[in-house]
Amino acid sequence: MSNVLPTDRELEALKVLWDRGSATVRGIYEEMCLCQDLAYTTVLSLVQTMERKGLVGRETEGRGKSHTYTARVQAEPTLRNLAGQFLDRVFDGALGPYLVRAMESKSLSAVELDELEGMIARARKQPSTNQEAAK
Repeated sequence: MSNVLPTDRELEALKVLWDRGSATVRGIYEEMCLCQDLAYTTVLSLVQTMERKGLVGRETEGRGKSHTYTARVQAEPTLRNLAGQFLDRVFDGALGPYLVRAMESKSLSAVELDELEGMIARARKQPSTNQEAAK
């Protein structure tokens, strides 16, 4: 597993692989082109860079003509690390101001609000690191 965090574009390619399980460069290219205008060679270079960084692995099929790529990093830890990095970089680690800005930027559905309320309820039941440090 790699400790390297993906760039924004690498994250897009990883999402394709997490969703599909594996894909050729062509498959990644076709999926990424649904949202933006990219050249095939751009995606090829991107995937090759991701392989060097340890974000993806490659399997050769047939006579070495076709390569299938799989993610070598898991979605949840990667997304958690990216979120933590963003929180630290933009909000100096302050979760409250981040949540306020996030909630102001998008209308939340009833399901999303229920999920947030459930997360808050679970967080209230867990002992706070600050509370334990004060003891």
